[in-house]
Amino acid sequence: MAKTYRVTGMSCGGCAASVERAIKAVLPEAAVTVDLEAKAVTVTGADDDAKVGEAVEGAGFTYEGIAG
Repeated sequence: MAKTYRVTGMSCGGCAASVERAIKAVLPEAAVTVDLEAKAVTVTGADDDAKVGEAVEGAGFTYEGIAG
């Protein structure tokens, strides 16, 4: 199952890598894909919205919840 989350504050590849590392640190089984233009992060293989939010915020970005 994949979920896409809105994340703002990302502007470059380094930002994307930081978000990906942060999410994988709390959900190591997850596959993470960042789309800078869409300001979105897709997480596949893990289903824990709270952990994703905490990881994104901990990396210094704004977690805006599930994209819809």
